[in-house]
Amino acid sequence: MSTIIRRIIATVKAPKPVGPYNQAVALDRTVYFSGVLGLNKDSMKLVDGGAVAEARQALQNLGQLLEAADSSYDKVVKTNIFLTDMNDFSAVNEIYKEYFKKDFPARSTFQVSKLPLGATVEIEAIAASGNVKTV
Repeated sequence: MSTIIRRIIATVKAPKPVGPYNQAVALDRTVYFSGVLGLNKDSMKLVDGGAVAEARQALQNLGQLLEAADSSYDKVVKTNIFLTDMNDFSAVNEIYKEYFKKDFPARSTFQVSKLPLGATVEIEAIAASGNVKTV
């Protein structure tokens, strides 16, 4: 039986986890990213500007994690977006399209009652790492 490699993904280029979890975990060539908030990595505070600013920062933070995992936005296969107000759905979509430009990943979006640190947006993802070909 062959061994599957489990690898912890961590980078100082993205905010540290706010709880007992890793930024991401790779299992073979599939990477599971923990929920990402719109935190400034240095201050560990949410960026000002509400859902739009938080979504942009969360996606920038996700980009740093993708890079650390030998992945990229175009290798993301699934995202989940958590919003504290579904009225932010359209505005967050506009920011999302700045990072995911084509061959969009599968996605679910949920309204939740509360997010860590009082955030209005949290984004999690699953991606492939290494060489990936979309057909």
